[in-house]
Amino acid sequence: MFGKLSSYSSAQTLGFFHLSPTVLDMQGLRRILTAFTLAICLSSPGKAQQCTNGFDLDRASGQCLDIDECRTIPEACRGDMVCVNQNGGYLCVPRTNPVYRSPYLSPYSNVYPPPPAPGPVPNYPTATRHLICRFGFQLDENNQCADVDECASDSHQCNPTQICINTEGGYTCSCTEGYWLLEGQCLDIDECRYGYCQQLCANVPGSYSCTCNPGFTLNDDGRSCQDVNECTNENPCTQTCVNTYGSFLCRCEPGYELEADGVNCSDMDECSFSEFLCQHECVNGPGSYYCTCPSGYNLLDDSRSCQDINECEIRNFTCTSQQTCFNIPGEYKCLDPVRCEEPYLQINENRCMCPAENPGCRDQPFTILYRVMDMVSGRSVPSDIFQMQATTRYPGAYYIFQIKSGNEGREFYMRQTGPISATLVMTRPVKGPRTIELDLEMITVNTVINFRGSSVIRLRIFVSQYSF
Repeated sequence: MFGKLSSYSSAQTLGFFHLSPTVLDMQGLRRILTAFTLAICLSSPGKAQQCTNGFDLDRASGQCLDIDECRTIPEACRGDMVCVNQNGGYLCVPRTNPVYRSPYLSPYSNVYPPPPAPGPVPNYPTATRHLICRFGFQLDENNQCADVDECASDSHQCNPTQICINTEGGYTCSCTEGYWLLEGQCLDIDECRYGYCQQLCANVPGSYSCTCNPGFTLNDDGRSCQDVNECTNENPCTQTCVNTYGSFLCRCEPGYELEADGVNCSDMDECSFSEFLCQHECVNGPGSYYCTCPSGYNLLDDSRSCQDINECEIRNFTCTSQQTCFNIPGEYKCLDPVRCEEPYLQINENRCMCPAENPGCRDQPFTILYRVMDMVSGRSVPSDIFQMQATTRYPGAYYIFQIKSGNEGREFYMRQTGPISATLVMTRPVKGPRTIELDLEMITVNTVINFRGSSVIRLRIFVSQYSF
C-alpha cells in the first residue's frame, strides 16, 4: 500500500513511499520517522504568502495549522492499512502489526486498531506539532507570529525612486507627495497644470509654489490671493487714494490735475483755460483761482463781474467846488465850467449864443450847446450813441445834420432819422482811455424867407479804459 507525506516546502516533500510488514523493521521505521520529523521542521522563505501543502491558514491568528487528512480525505488508506495523521501529512500503516499502533494513529482518526497483545511496547519517537508562520511573519521570543518589517530590515524590493511602506504581512512601494507612480517609476506631478494656484504657479520637483500678481498677497492656504488695499497703510498718492482690485488710483482735489506719473497732483491753471472766467483779470492760486477788478470797480457777488464805482455819487472825488464831477467807468472827470468865447454870450451853464446883430456872428453857428457822455472801450459797432433834433420847426424849413469837426478818424457818421432828427452812429471800435470831441451841426434852410443858419452840439465823449 501507499502513503503520502507533505512538508512546508515542495523541495522537502518526501513523496509517496511503500510500507510493508515484511520489509519494515525497527531500524527502517526510525529512519522514516527521522526523515519525516526533519521534513516538517524545514521551511521555505521564498514561498508566497500562503500555507504549504498539509496546512491551512487560520485567519484569526495568522498561523498555518495542520490539516487532518485522515478526517478530510475519504478512504485515505485502504485494505488493512490504517491512516495516521501527521504534521503536514499522514501515514498508512498495517492494522495488525503492533509496531504501527497508537504512536502513529491520529487522535482525530475514526479508525482505531484492536488492543495490542500483552508485551513490552517499543519506545518510538513521537512526532511533535510545530508552529509555522505564513509569509511575512516570523516567530518572536514568545513563540508568536509577528509581522516582519521589510522596510526597516531593508529586505524590500522597492525602486530607489519609491518609498517603502510596511504593511501587515508585507510592504507597499509608493511615491512621496508630489509624485505619482507610472510603470514602476515615481514621476513629478505638475501641480500648475491642474490649477493648484489662483494666480501664479511655479512647479518644482515634488511640489509647487504659488505667488500672486502685484497688488495681491498670498493667503494662509498658500494658494489663493487677496487684494491689497494700498490706501490703508501708506497713502501712495499725494492727495486722494482710491483702492481698486489689484491696484489703486490716485485722484486730485478740485483745482489740481494728475501728473503723468499717476501719483502726484499739480495745480491747475484755470485762468489758462478760458478768458471768460473773469470779466477783468484772473489770478491763479493753489488749487483755485480768483478774479480781480481794476481800480474804480467793485467785484460783484458772482465773484467774476466788475461794477463801476460812482465816485461822484459817493463823493469820493477831488474836484473843486467850481468843477463838476462826472463819473465814467472806472474813474471820474472834474469838468470846468463852460466859458463862452467872443462873440458868444453865455445863455446858461452849457449854452452859448452868438447874437445876429453882431457882425462877427454872420458866419458862426447861432448857438453852441455843450454835452458830455461816457462810453466803454471796444464797444461793438455799428452802434447808435447820440441823438439830436430840432426843438422848433418852422414852416417851409428843412434840416441838414452833419459832423462839422472831430471825426478825422472817420469812426462816426450822422444818420438822419426824420425831418427834424438824426443819430450819431459809431462805425469803428474805439479803444480807451480816450477823449473825443465832436461838433455835431444842424443846418436850418428856409426857402420861403431865404434863410440859412446852424446850431452846434459840442459833444465830448470820454472812452473808458475797459470794456465794462
